[in-house]
Amino acid sequence: MSRTTTSAAEVRGVPPRVRRPSLLTLVIVLVVGGLLAHGWTQGAAVRPDSLATGVFRLGEFLSDAVPPDTDRLAPILKSLLVTVEMALLGTIIGVILSLPLAVLAARNTTPHRSLYALSRGVITVSRTIPDLVWGLIFVIAVGLGPEAGVLAIAVDVMGFCGRFFAESIEDIDPGRLEGLRALGAPRFGVLVGGVIPACTPSFVTTSMFALESSARSSVVLGLVGAGGIGIELATSMTLLRYDEAATIILAILAVVVVFERVSAAIRRRVLGGAEQR
Repeated sequence: MSRTTTSAAEVRGVPPRVRRPSLLTLVIVLVVGGLLAHGWTQGAAVRPDSLATGVFRLGEFLSDAVPPDTDRLAPILKSLLVTVEMALLGTIIGVILSLPLAVLAARNTTPHRSLYALSRGVITVSRTIPDLVWGLIFVIAVGLGPEAGVLAIAVDVMGFCGRFFAESIEDIDPGRLEGLRALGAPRFGVLVGGVIPACTPSFVTTSMFALESSARSSVVLGLVGAGGIGIELATSMTLLRYDEAATIILAILAVVVVFERVSAAIRRRVLGGAEQR
């Protein structure tokens, strides 16, 4: 005579693979559903009539923008050069600031817990506040112009690179650092002889990603008065000079593509060299 065992799930009539959702899951579903319903009723959703009107207006914009106007090409290129300089300088400053911050924010290299908590807090604040908000803050602090844009990019890059640099340092083989400490290497010697060589490929690739992001951010920061080509674009759009705006947009596109290609080439070279070693 055979016995049949019945699971608790079968007794309750619930398939074994189905689990009752937790209270947190239900709360998240209700909150998301409420936000979607509120957005739909308040006009945040894309309606078919507004979408059709938008397509028509976009067609008008394109008809006015073609062909692009190159009468002011010289000042546009000058502003574009300022934008490139903002991205480069802001990224370099941010990467330099993020290196000691990452050392303090990594558990295996920080000298004290309080410094670890403080550096992690600085990274979190600089990362969570959007670069556009940083731009507004520095415009108030130092005034209109590229200086505010450079500072905004530097703070944003510091938070971005600081986080990933710290994670890269924490992923180092503990035996590598312990071996140097066992040989009597000081803290600075451990950093130079163990941390930097092991993390250089990761540091370079992260910095290149930050540079790509800075190239795009430097354009947007100009819209709030932080210097660069963004001011020219905002002026052209406000004055309905769509043909001039088209020239600026094409120039921005070219610069961003160049940044991405150069960044990708450097990453491939660095990663290829690291794999060969």
